[in-house]
This record gives sequence, C-alpha cells and structure tokens, in this order.
Amino acid sequence: MTKIHPEIAAVTDRIISRSKKGRTAYLELLDREREKGVHRPTLSCGNLAHGFAAAADDKAVIRSGKAMNIGIVSAYNDMLSAHQPYGRYPEQMKVFAREKGATAQVAGGVPAMCDGVTQGQLGMELSLFSRDNIAMGTAIALSHGMFESATLLGICDKIVPGLLIGALRFGHLPMILIPAGPMPSGLANKEKQRVRQLYAEGKASRDELLEAEAASYHGAGTCTFYGTANSNQMMMEMMGLHVPGAAFINPGTKLRQELTRAAVHRVTEIGWDGNDYRPLGHCVDEKAVVNAAIGLLATGGSTNHAIHLPAIARAAGIIIDWEDMDRLSAVVPLVARVYPNGAGDVNHFHAAGGMGFVIRELLAAGLLHRDIMTVWTGGLDPYGQEPALENDALTWIDAPAETRDDTMLRPPASAFRRDGGMRLLQGNLGRAVIKTSAVDEARWTIEAPVRVFSDQDQVLAAFKAGELEHDVVVVVRFQGPQANGMPELHKLTPALGVLQDKGFNVALVTDGRMSGASGKVPAAIHLTPEGWCDGPIALLRDGDIVRVSANTGEIEALVDDEIWQARKPAPRPPVEMGTGRELFALMRHGADEAERGGSAMLALAEL
Repeated sequence: MTKIHPEIAAVTDRIISRSKKGRTAYLELLDREREKGVHRPTLSCGNLAHGFAAAADDKAVIRSGKAMNIGIVSAYNDMLSAHQPYGRYPEQMKVFAREKGATAQVAGGVPAMCDGVTQGQLGMELSLFSRDNIAMGTAIALSHGMFESATLLGICDKIVPGLLIGALRFGHLPMILIPAGPMPSGLANKEKQRVRQLYAEGKASRDELLEAEAASYHGAGTCTFYGTANSNQMMMEMMGLHVPGAAFINPGTKLRQELTRAAVHRVTEIGWDGNDYRPLGHCVDEKAVVNAAIGLLATGGSTNHAIHLPAIARAAGIIIDWEDMDRLSAVVPLVARVYPNGAGDVNHFHAAGGMGFVIRELLAAGLLHRDIMTVWTGGLDPYGQEPALENDALTWIDAPAETRDDTMLRPPASAFRRDGGMRLLQGNLGRAVIKTSAVDEARWTIEAPVRVFSDQDQVLAAFKAGELEHDVVVVVRFQGPQANGMPELHKLTPALGVLQDKGFNVALVTDGRMSGASGKVPAAIHLTPEGWCDGPIALLRDGDIVRVSANTGEIEALVDDEIWQARKPAPRPPVEMGTGRELFALMRHGADEAERGGSAMLALAEL
C-alpha cells in the first residue's frame, strides 16, 4: 500500500497538533451529547406527541421508539435550479426509510440563495452570512431530539458549508449529504464567456447576452461550470460524506434515485445502536479536512473554499489555515481542467472518469489519506469507483483505467501542472489567496500602478470611461466580512478580461471574494486584515505601485516606508441599508477574518 506523501503527512500533523485542544473539547462534547443530550427517550409525552402528531402512517413506528427516525434537513426551493429537484425527495425518502423498517421526517428547511441571481446585486452582501444562517437553521431543525440520524439536502455555494457547520454541532449522529446532480450541458461555457466580454465592450446586445446565459443555465440541476457548488460536491466525495460516486449524476435519472435510496438505507445502518457506528463528528476529522483541501487543489476548485473549509473545520474543533493549503498546493498536482480552468464542464469531467478516477489515482500516488472514517465501508477506496445500474440495481464498477479525455483529466504522473494552483500571498498589504490554475504563467507576477475603488460599480464606470486602458492593479477595498458581508466581485470578470486581452498587465487586489469561477485574470483576494478594520489596503492611494506575485508569494505596496508609515487609513464608506442588509449588522460586526472563515457565529462561539 502506497505511503502518504511526506509533506501531506507533515501538514496533517501540523493541523493535528494545532487543533489538539479544540478537537479534544469537540469530541468530549459529542460524547456528552450522545449520553446526556436531547433525544427521543428523554422527551416527555407531550414533547413526543407533538413530534409525531402529523406523521400519518409512520406515527405508530415513531411512537414506539423501536426504529431509527431520520431527520431530513432540506434546502429546497424551486427558484434555485440546483435545489429544485429536492421538491419530491422527502416523500421518496420516507418510502426508502420504510424499506429498512425506519421512518423519516422533514426536520426543517434552510434558505438557499443563488449567487448566480445575486451576482453584482445588493443581495450578494447577504451571501456569505447566509452560510451562518443555514448553520443555525440546521441546528434548530435538529434540536428537537426526534432523530437518531440525519440526511442533508443541499448543493450550492454557502449551503453545503452551512449545513455541515450546523450538523457538526450534532456530530454524535450519523449523517449523509445527498446531492441532486448537475444540469445537462448547455451552451459551452467558453462561448458564454465570449458573449459576456462582447457585451462588456458594447459589441453585443442585452438580448444576445440573455440568450447566451439562458442557453447555458437552462434546466434543473447545478450550474455546470466548476465553481463553488460543484467544488462542494467534490469535497464531500473526498471526505467520504456521500454515497460513493454520487456527486455528478444528473437529476431525474434512475441512477440518481438509486443513489438517494442507497443513502437512506445506509444511514439506517450506521447508528449508535449497531456495530458500525459512524457519527458525523468522527468522519470529519483532520485527515478528512486535508483530503478536502487536496481535492480542491488537484481539481482546480473554487477559491471560496479558502474561507469555507476553515469554517467547516472550526465547527469540528480543527484549525486549518492558508499556509497549510499553500504547502499542500506545492506537492499536489493539478489533474483536472474543468471550466473556467479548461474547456469542458462537470458533465464532461464526469464522462472522462470523474471523481472515481481522481480519487483512485490520488490514492495510488500517496496523495490522499486512505484511512478515514467515511459513511461507507472500506475507507476511501470505494470512492475510487463509479456507480452504475445493472438490471436496474445499483452497483459500483471500476473507474476507467485511463482517462477518457486527457485534455480534461489526467493521472498525477502526467498532470497539467505539478502544483495545485492556489497560493498564499504575504507582504506589507497582509495575507491573500491567489488561484493560478487558470492564469497564464506569464501573468503570475504583475507590477503596476493602482487604481483604488470602494465598490465594483466604480470600477465598471472607470472601465466604460476608458480610464483603465493601461497596465493597472485594480484595488477594490471595503469588501470584507465586516464591511459589507464580503460579496463576490464576479461582475468585474468580463471587464478585466477585456483589458487583459488588449495586452495590458492587469491584476485585481481586494479584501472581498471572487467567484468560484475565478478565471484568467490574476486576482489577490480575501486580503486580510480587511480595509474596514484599517488593514493596509486602506492605506493605498491611486498611482502607488503594487506587486502581486504568485511566483514569489508576494503582495507588496512599493511605497517608501516613511511615506507608508505616515499615511492614515482612507475613510470608510457609509453603511448602506435596504435589501435586508441591515438585518445582518450583528453578523458583520462580529465577523472574524477571512482566513478563519469569515464567520460571526463561530467567532462568538469560540469554537
């Protein structure tokens, strides 16, 4: 059996050592919750009667207390394409539970906002904190003590991290995440990107842009580009929290339904009354978190997880930072190129071999921890297979021995790059993350004068006025968690892409987020300390020279030290209200830095 790569082992040991106090306290909490926490035998007759009052055919079984009752936490809504398929899941899952002598109830619903709808809009300022809201909603759903296990129905950007953070506070229960799969491929993402840039240049009409967008986002299921939503599904496979191979099977298929049936059946088998107890809080350990980070790097996944993964880890008493991810990135090769890092989408990735191929090959190369507790049997090895139907029955077959498309997927020995393409930048401007997997290496170092803005609309106005037609580092500050909830700045992508295509050296520096679809323009993002907290980004002035270098790991303002030290932070912009943003003031006020997860809830809970 292949030994784990020594640097991966060293980073894992570093995380274990750093997390010892918090992890010990967390596991002690799980033990107390299992023994003394709220569960059905502790409920009064009135409590219990309320809990099964509307359970219809399942009432007698729930009342008897002799069978597992599965809580369903759902992020269903039918505005969000990825979550629309979940509408019929609960009734199906109740049938699947009865097949195993168990019952299931919808424990609660959590919000699921769509970043695709709110990109560039005021609602995006609620996006990051919706994760904390989802976590709290999950905790409320599971607080009733009616359930011996749970299933988590969610896919998209903040939803899976939020579900996991909340569920980990009930980590003594076995739980499985159940995806619904990506929509079939529509208009090629490269063509959509082309039309977006033409529109930014005034060379395509709004009708032409809308037609391209509608042809790309055209049906039920996850958006097909490899952004945060699909990176979520990849990470759940890497951590062993799905039924093996469940991530990228399209909605509405027989195979998709059988994977959901298998998840419900399996969660009935891993409860604490049996001999195969697999509580969520033990499945999500330091090695599983490292596996998630490795998967992110190996597949060129979303930079948003440089925030979400530390937050998920903290909920389980584990501390992972950007240095850990940087060190892992140095030894984990890039084995996949999925749009925006390549031409094909997640359906093409799955057809080329998908997660089964990736996991098997990384395991064989000693680049993943094999010996983790998953929700399945046999450690991580079963996740190196792919699901299939034989005579309408679910089975697993070997992933292809060789990639079916080497422009999209390769083994580590012939990887696209020797590193994972996510790097830590440090310097007198603070600490930031840059994703290089989609950036031409000739653009990994940009040194240019800055133009400083306080929001992305100001940037676009300057772009339309022709003020950015030169080498430029575009700085967008006051976009961190405490300033305005750390919105994504995806609306800037077409404009910056146009400038780069014209031959200018262009980079973005921001204390905000970029989309999970971060692309070809070098972007130093999540800069911390943020400008709202008088971080160094607040000292920058138009014309200052800034160096952003993924080659050397630098993010430096090349300003005379005496001048730099004498400067005062720029004044904060006024706090805006409307679109419900005022309701999140407490979350903004209490949020911690991006490297720790950008969470008010976790910061205040001191987890």
